[in-house]
Parts: sequence; structure tokens; C-alpha cells
Amino acid sequence: MAVHDIGYVELYTRDKVATVDYFVSAMGFTRVADSVEAEQSSVLLQQGGVRLVVTSGQGIARFLEQHGDGIADIALTCDDVAETAAAAAAAGATVTDSAQGLPVVSGFGDVVHTLLPADPLANGPSFGRGWVPAPGAATAATGRIAELDHIAVCLEGGTLEKYADFYREAFGFSRYSSEYVAVGDQAMDSIVVRSGPGSAIFTLVAPDPGKEPGQLDNFLERNGGEGVQHLAFLTGEIIPAVHECRDRGVVFLDTPDTYYDVLAERLPGLRVEIEELRETKVLADRDEWGDLLQLFTRSPYPRNTLFFELIQRNGSRGFGSANIRALYEAVERDRLTAG
Repeated sequence: MAVHDIGYVELYTRDKVATVDYFVSAMGFTRVADSVEAEQSSVLLQQGGVRLVVTSGQGIARFLEQHGDGIADIALTCDDVAETAAAAAAAGATVTDSAQGLPVVSGFGDVVHTLLPADPLANGPSFGRGWVPAPGAATAATGRIAELDHIAVCLEGGTLEKYADFYREAFGFSRYSSEYVAVGDQAMDSIVVRSGPGSAIFTLVAPDPGKEPGQLDNFLERNGGEGVQHLAFLTGEIIPAVHECRDRGVVFLDTPDTYYDVLAERLPGLRVEIEELRETKVLADRDEWGDLLQLFTRSPYPRNTLFFELIQRNGSRGFGSANIRALYEAVERDRLTAG
């Protein structure tokens, strides 16, 4: 297996103070360490198994001008860094070296993958940046978020097969599932790819260019091209996690009451009280393995691009695609009733 896991995700931002405050104060992350380099500075945040690097400074000005605040690097831990870099180059990627001497592989749009050794000792908190530990980080409490469940990547229409093949050839990812979802005059394609151990999961999504433009086309326009649409954070208990995040200032997408009016019929035997879901606006879905609960935040960034998801899996291995259709139908019923 070439790639094991996601070592960290790096977010470029114009306002590091506000971004760090959002993750720490509102979402429960801990500030672990700080790093200062020639043209940029970074903060390392952690919660459960999720490591986020928040970076700002003149060195990232081009990315910010093109895309606004967003994910610039998804670091991947590898069995053999040199072999993985060579495989990525053979698959058509551009490979350069970071300031720390680590291979940096082109991914999609302007998003790259820094390659890290899978050895946890070699891939410690520093990963080459010379981090200075933050005061009190070692005694920080664990929050509600356990792991990075998946990363949703928005691509141009008609490119899904190309990227799925690239991640297989470059990093040894396998295709896990694919789905086509039509909602009214709009439609999207998706392919889920994951690493051998299943720890690194990308949900590749793209609009159907033969349909009317929709939310994915809007994302591509606002983002200045392809990029990370959202990060999905796995939690063991989504209801209290949503309550806590909302109380701390996280703004979630709204869900109409009509969605819950038919939820018991759509998902009989759901192991959560419908009224709890209605109160928190959490969405529910089911596949052959179990149930899934999820809720999406609004984007906290000026261009309204990158956002986040809380997800709880009660056996489910899917990604809640039925919610797209169910939500659309609920909104349409609400519109017709109001009319």
C-alpha cells in the first residue's frame, strides 16, 4: 500500500487569528504548536486524530488571491516517500521539494500533497517545520471530534474518471463507490476513492455539464477553480456536538421542518428520536450497513467556499447522498404549501 493516512490538512487564510479562533473556540480544537518561517507563519491545531495547519503571510498571497481562504495542502503519510513520489510523477504529477526537503506532489487545482513517512516517530508533530509547542497544549482536553472522516473535492465536470485514475496510479487509492444524483434540472457525479487501509478518503464530486448549473458550478466559480469543498469531521455523538458548536458560534445550514415530517417513513426504526433531529436540524440517511447522521456548517469565509461537516456513523459506510434528494423534495413541498 502506498498511502496510509492523511498526516495533516493545511488551510491558507488571510486572517489567521479569526480562523484559529473559529476552530479553537467554536469547534473545540487545541492549539498545539506555532511555526514562523521567512514569508509565512503557521499554527498547528489538533482534536482527536485530526491535525489542521492554519497558515498566513506573504508567501501564500498568490493562492489567496486566486482562491480565497481554503485548503492548500493535504499531506499524505506513505510507506515509502521516494517510491510514492516517483509513482506520482509517472502518473503525470509535478513533484517539487518543500522548504523542509519533503516531496510535494500536485493534486487537483492548486491543492498539493506533501508526502510524509508513515513511521509515527519520523512523522511527529514537527514534520520538518520546527514547531514551538504552545503553552498548555499537552494538558488539553479531547473534544467531540474523533477523526477526519473524509474530504470532499469539487472538480470540473467531466474530469472524475481522470482524477480517480490518477489517485489510483499515483497513491494506490482504490475506488470505493460511485453515484449519480439528479435534483430537478441539476445533477452531480461522485466517485469515492480511498487509501489501502481506508484511512484517507476523498469524495470526488463534479457537476454534470449537460445539466443546468447548480451549487457545484457556483463553488467552482467562487473558488477560482477546483478545490476542497468541505472537511467532514467524525464524531461519536452528533447531537451534543451540534449543540456545543452552535452555542459557541458555529452557524449550520438550516433544514426545513417538512424534511422531518416524512423521515420516520423514509427511515423506519431510526435509532435516534426524530424530535432531537428536528431540534438540531441534523440530517439522517441509511445504507445496507446502518444509519448515518450529518450536518453541514455554513462557510465562515468571505468567498463562501470551504465549509465543514459533522458526521456520526451508526454502521453506515456511505456519504448521505440520499439527503440531497430528500432535502430538495422537502424544500419543494414547503414552497408549494406556502404558495
